[in-house]
Amino acid sequence: MGMHVFGKLFRKLNYLLTLGQKQQRESGKKEEKPLTGDLPFDLTMIQNILGTSNDISYRRFKIGVEEATLIFIDGLVDKAMINDHILHPLMVDAQLTGADEELARKNLVTQIGDKILTAGEIKPVKEMSELVNGVLSGNTALLLDRSEKALLIDTRGWPARGIEEPETEVVVRGPREGFTETMRTNTALLRRKIRDPNLTFDTVRLGVRTKTDITIAYIKGIAKDTLVEEIKKRLKNIHTDAILESGYIEEFIEDNPLSIFSSIGNSEKPDTVAAKILEGRAAIIVDGTPIVLTVPMLFIESFQTADDYYSRSPYTSLLRFIRFLGFLFSVFSPAIYVALVAFHQELLPTPLLMTVAAASEGTPFPSIVELLGMGLLFEILREAGVRIPRSMGQAVSIVGALVIGEAAVSAGLIGAPVVIVVALTAIASFTVTPQADAATILRFLLTLAAGAFGMFGIVIVVIQMVIHLVSLRSFGVPYLSPLAPFSINDWKDLFFRVPWWAMKSRPESIEPEQRIRQGAKK
Repeated sequence: MGMHVFGKLFRKLNYLLTLGQKQQRESGKKEEKPLTGDLPFDLTMIQNILGTSNDISYRRFKIGVEEATLIFIDGLVDKAMINDHILHPLMVDAQLTGADEELARKNLVTQIGDKILTAGEIKPVKEMSELVNGVLSGNTALLLDRSEKALLIDTRGWPARGIEEPETEVVVRGPREGFTETMRTNTALLRRKIRDPNLTFDTVRLGVRTKTDITIAYIKGIAKDTLVEEIKKRLKNIHTDAILESGYIEEFIEDNPLSIFSSIGNSEKPDTVAAKILEGRAAIIVDGTPIVLTVPMLFIESFQTADDYYSRSPYTSLLRFIRFLGFLFSVFSPAIYVALVAFHQELLPTPLLMTVAAASEGTPFPSIVELLGMGLLFEILREAGVRIPRSMGQAVSIVGALVIGEAAVSAGLIGAPVVIVVALTAIASFTVTPQADAATILRFLLTLAAGAFGMFGIVIVVIQMVIHLVSLRSFGVPYLSPLAPFSINDWKDLFFRVPWWAMKSRPESIEPEQRIRQGAKK
């Protein structure tokens, strides 16, 4: 309850701070500067804004007798496209003389865009800020003397990573493709999965300095209009210098930013994101990162994988049960061991108790210190395995754990049962990676509570955890749905998965506009 009140207070303070920043920004907002039509003057103003960086190119040439300039950033554009679809048509094909030239000069920019250029996307602009933002985004600007309008031509063509299998979401069966750092590649991957004209991509731009493109993907008629509007509202309330990765905006838009549980899903797999969109969720794609966010998110999603829906339901149901069991082991094993050994020895069978006592005889530290120390050592090894080069990471983590554990037992610093418990916890923690962060924090909290109060401490922490989980929301949807509130129809994909032919409706917990997905009239 205290955490819930503190969360409300934090959101209130964050709202007041955001409101103050918005008022300050609006009060200091400069007036838009339009293009004047005086080419030398406009170029001087643009150069003052863009600075003297040597990657900004100004290509001066003539269209007939008219002065013209192309502005683009080297490295962000496709130069072959500029040469073939802009410069060649303007300098070679467009020969305006005499009366034709006098007639064309009156509306030359429009005629160039409509009749001469062969680029795919051309946009006329009048404001200098819009032109500069377009150039910084990889477009090419065409300015003409005596014209108060310029053309922004889509010539983006920066180097991009190819489509590869994501290493964080390995599957046994299913597509191997993953998102990349390029926005249009990611939207194309989703469009390839969902060939529905109602699939919609809405784009906003965030970051005063980075001006990062953020795209909201959803299906009209399935996703609730209120959900899409709420996403747009929260994104518009973000006022920061930089958005470099989806994690930047995740903490800005989630309902409970102080919770240890993530209430926003993420994935690198297009098929996973497409499946969630088809259920009535919305995806948030950030340019420059392969991690795509999905909202709303339920706690049960952490135990679901793409393999669950590509393999037969009996086996995938067993695997899901194993994941639940692994999560419980990873969170509770150290705490239960400490509580049984230190407080509730009578709960252990006598032979097992004598074995544990004999193995721990002579160790200088109490069980809670052993568990906390080994748990911290495991987290250090895991972090080291992630940060060092891949060719060494796996070997260092495995060898380090074996050598250190064996040496500690041989030296009499810890008992062998502690090593077994920590090893079981470490292995089980990898079964549910989306909740690995929360499980780590809970594991240490439960171990401390068990060391102080035994099983009563564990029960207290569990009650507080359940209360907190029940109070969580993800864009208005209860986080523990369909457990709380209870929805029997959604239990078809909860602890087990029924065959596809039995899942005729979308999850009620998400509250989609169209509930039926099998047998629905088109």
